[in-house]
Amino acid sequence: MTGVQHVSVGPDESGIRLDRWFRRHFPALPHGRLSRLLRKGEIRLDGKRAKTSDRLAAGMVVRVPPLGEAAKAQTQARRQPVSDEDAAFMRGLILHEDDHVIALNKPPGLPTQGGPGLTRHVDGLLDALARDGERPRLVHRLDKDTSGVLLLGRTARSTATLAAAFRSREAEKIYWALVRGAPKPGQGRIDLPLNKLPHGAGEKVLVDDAGKPAQTYYAMVDSVADKASWVALMPRTGRTHQLRVHMAAIGHPIVGDGKYGGAEAFLSGGVSRKLHLHARHIALPHPGGGALSVTAPLPAHMTASWAFFGFQEADGDGAFAELEL
Repeated sequence: MTGVQHVSVGPDESGIRLDRWFRRHFPALPHGRLSRLLRKGEIRLDGKRAKTSDRLAAGMVVRVPPLGEAAKAQTQARRQPVSDEDAAFMRGLILHEDDHVIALNKPPGLPTQGGPGLTRHVDGLLDALARDGERPRLVHRLDKDTSGVLLLGRTARSTATLAAAFRSREAEKIYWALVRGAPKPGQGRIDLPLNKLPHGAGEKVLVDDAGKPAQTYYAMVDSVADKASWVALMPRTGRTHQLRVHMAAIGHPIVGDGKYGGAEAFLSGGVSRKLHLHARHIALPHPGGGALSVTAPLPAHMTASWAFFGFQEADGDGAFAELEL
């Protein structure tokens, strides 16, 4: 990592974004530094300037500038052996596993990837699930406080195939949430563009006509005296914090989401102050053929809230059956 490298893109890496390629090959390189190197033109793709969003094709050559001993030391530290306790923890999260895919039930509070001040995260524990020396790879992300189905690819090829299903919207994702109030109408579509606040303002998103298109379908499953409602959410785009911002924007913030809902996002009566957002179900084409369908049980704090309000989990099945998408 101390000299210039010219690395060829493998046949099983075709179609992935350049930033994901760097995350795979140089996991200790911070995203901010990657962006700076790209802006300065120090990273090249087939000799040309590149962007984080560029898609790779087999045979392309990536110019990787010197990354320094600090990045090397970070990578070595990151790949420290996973403890027996953490290995058992990771195995206990598995909902589905085969030669192509692993599906985890990510608990709330565990980040998907590292960042400033984050030392324990899913990506840092993936060695616990390695097979024949190959560690699985993240296909997508969930927010730190969002629980539920998180997919991993067993191989680079499987990961690329799964990621392509997300990009092409072949992946059907259904989330369950507890929100303030009762949306009217009880089902519909939220179509509000989103934009990230400028760098340095923290990771926060706002509705902005100049932002990227974002679309969410919602269906109310049950409600309690118009004070709180159980809604099923189906994002058709994958913007940062999309569901949280969209629900707050229509006046029904997700319970526990003080970031976007403020004080209105919290209920009295002993309801947990944790975020009530859960990636309940994912269905998409299986990399090995056929279809993959995975459902994750609710985390403990949402199970308690469902019991408190008298919600029955079976009522949430088929929430979008009558909604014209």
